[in-house]
Amino acid sequence: MTRDAAIEHVSTYFDEGSFVSDLAGLVAFETESQNPVQQPELYRYLKEAMQPRFEAAGFTCEIYDNPNPTGGPLLIAERHEGDGLPTVLTYGHGDVIRAQTDQWREGLHPFKLVEDGDKLYGRGTADNKGQHLINLAALEAVIAARGKLGFNSRFIVEMSEEVGSSGLAEFFEAQKEKLTADVLIASDGPRLQPDRPTMFMGSRGGITFDLVVDLREGAHHSGNWGGLLADPAMILVQALSTITDARGQLKIPEWRPTSLTPAIREALDGLPIESEAGPEIDMHWGEESLTPAERAYGWNSFAILAMTSGVPEAPVNAISAKARAACQLRYVVGTDAEAVLPSLRRHLDEHGFEKVQIVPHERGFFRATRLDPDHPWVTYVKDSLTRTGGREPHVLPNLAGSLPNDSFTDILGLPTVWVPHSYRACSQHAPNEHALKSLSRDALRLMAGLFWDIGEGDCPRR
Repeated sequence: MTRDAAIEHVSTYFDEGSFVSDLAGLVAFETESQNPVQQPELYRYLKEAMQPRFEAAGFTCEIYDNPNPTGGPLLIAERHEGDGLPTVLTYGHGDVIRAQTDQWREGLHPFKLVEDGDKLYGRGTADNKGQHLINLAALEAVIAARGKLGFNSRFIVEMSEEVGSSGLAEFFEAQKEKLTADVLIASDGPRLQPDRPTMFMGSRGGITFDLVVDLREGAHHSGNWGGLLADPAMILVQALSTITDARGQLKIPEWRPTSLTPAIREALDGLPIESEAGPEIDMHWGEESLTPAERAYGWNSFAILAMTSGVPEAPVNAISAKARAACQLRYVVGTDAEAVLPSLRRHLDEHGFEKVQIVPHERGFFRATRLDPDHPWVTYVKDSLTRTGGREPHVLPNLAGSLPNDSFTDILGLPTVWVPHSYRACSQHAPNEHALKSLSRDALRLMAGLFWDIGEGDCPRR
């Protein structure tokens, strides 16, 4: 019954190959939530993979239909050890993005785990099957070493995160009592560096929308009509050019946040943003007065995700009738989300682009959240990870990407601490997605130590 015994137990679990084989079993479920025909597979993942494992660890489980008919099912697993004990809520999502099977490297398949050196390839290895498997295995290791957790555990697995967590907020509103806890400790997203743990306490929000210029029915010959018909693509690109300057700096006042305080800048100071893996950072892109870390974690960014006019694969000599750009604003706390699209409308009109339509995407995106880096739970988790890993983790106020963290903070009222188990070059949301074996082993040990420490009874209380 020692902390070292729990860490040793989970290390053996990895070293004997059980983690890799268990992850292979999870990857084999083709849980593409973006593919409607895979809806039965979303249920099967919870019923056949998650529920039996939780029950074997002493959890009671219930699977729920999503209150939103477009969303997948959800599972709540609970191990209640005492009314006076702290309760930790943990989260993971078992759905993945579309497989993109034909784009994977030769010898790889999205739903077959393949080992190659330190890499474990397969859809969901990094996002998020591997991450919630690590946390569940760490809980099991504590139970094996101590005979109990020493705290109450609630674990929710959703199957709609990759479609904007459809129905999650409504589900949380309906199940508040079953999800009451002292803290959320969960895992998603990447570490800043693969060999050092990272913590973050929130995420940027995201708003996606189309900008559309639709001028007429059908295309018309560019020789006969060139110079006589307005070109929707030209109008659109000129409208887009007013949103930022040539280096991507935001020009709409409402899109420039007010929350990059001295305290947040201090928290971001010195954090590594470059890595050997992944693309080289364009140092001359983004807000000129900010450091790269401040641009990624303390500021807003605008992106054009896709653009079309005519038929790019087979262009013809014709002036198109329509042009469209799919756009996105990633935003931090301190941005009025309700003002984003109205301010864009005003901005476009002021620049003479009344013909540019703004069409919000139906898919919901998460609101920006952030927990104070000095919060007691942040300090507690940081101290535990430092004790196990031998050096302090990197601490981010928020993730640069987006997560359904707002459902935990705004509906359940929880402090939230995320400890990611992936790295930035994992090809998340792309072909050849993979996890690192070395990172996974380290994460198993860190989480076993953290859950052991919480069971000692000296953690913060709600």
